[in-house]
Amino acid sequence: QVQLVESGGGLVQAGGSLRLSCAASGSFFSINAMGWYRQAPGKQRELVAALASGGSPNYADSVKGRFTVSRDNAKKSVYLQMNSLKPEDTAVYYCNADLRLMAWSTLKNVYWGQGTQVTVSS
Repeated sequence: QVQLVESGGGLVQAGGSLRLSCAASGSFFSINAMGWYRQAPGKQRELVAALASGGSPNYADSVKGRFTVSRDNAKKSVYLQMNSLKPEDTAVYYCNADLRLMAWSTLKNVYWGQGTQVTVSS
């Protein structure tokens, strides 16, 4: 069974930095893409950053220039370095992975982490 385990959230002052980590475990053939979404109270979940295998990072306009997404394929992990944090970045951040479960199947299988709270105080 595939699991995504996140870490690294917390409370930080505006202008500060945090680094989120997410590791995938379980049985699967390969990773198509991994990334991060966030959901603030009363708002819909939105894409923050994603990185497909062999592709370029994709960022929400609101975080461009401040956040950096990266992957370590050997560790089956994705990271989100968040700099110059703003109060509006406060949200629960969710790791997301699009996995290929079997070598013979190209079906998308999407998994979510449990979420980690990021709170930025002004």
